[in-house]
Amino acid sequence: MNQRTGIFSGSFDPIHIGHLALANYLCEFAGLDELWFMVSPQNPLKDEADLLEDRKRLELVELAIAHYPKFLASDFEFRLPRPSYTAHTLNKLRESFPEQEFYLIIGSDNWNLFPFWKNSEQIIATTPILIYPRPGFPIDEKQLPKTVRVVQAPLLDVSSTFIRQAIAMGKDIRYFLHPAVYKKIKQENFYSIL
Repeated sequence: MNQRTGIFSGSFDPIHIGHLALANYLCEFAGLDELWFMVSPQNPLKDEADLLEDRKRLELVELAIAHYPKFLASDFEFRLPRPSYTAHTLNKLRESFPEQEFYLIIGSDNWNLFPFWKNSEQIIATTPILIYPRPGFPIDEKQLPKTVRVVQAPLLDVSSTFIRQAIAMGKDIRYFLHPAVYKKIKQENFYSIL
């Protein structure tokens, strides 16, 4: 049987306990064998100053997941043309890893926007999708295509924006981050001045 691999894409700027708890739940309770944190490269249409440099965000993910064997930090999209579209990434992943069965992981907020994604119908036809709940974005499960299911993961409403703003304000938010990530952010002075 093929390895069931979840693809969890994001800027992870920075990765926090909400990301980690969700990913942990998906591996232990939603049938995934492993989960890849797909760190999205800097969008060329956005201001470079808006995002911590690609490799630094990847390093924070690597620190956060170092001791859990079902997680992998991936820079796969760093080598793809930009902007990186999910449909293109999934096609390239299937070409590169034919033995894997990839599952796309998205929040219910993104599912509401999914019809506007590039090649969204193709993604639905070729890739199982796991939707996790986000506050204020309910999903009518009766309306979902066969390849799409909602996972009842616990809600942890933490955002990277909140983390960055709190750090810039000098707040001690160590319990919102993996200890190794918190230590690295403090050492390198990431996000201190936005």
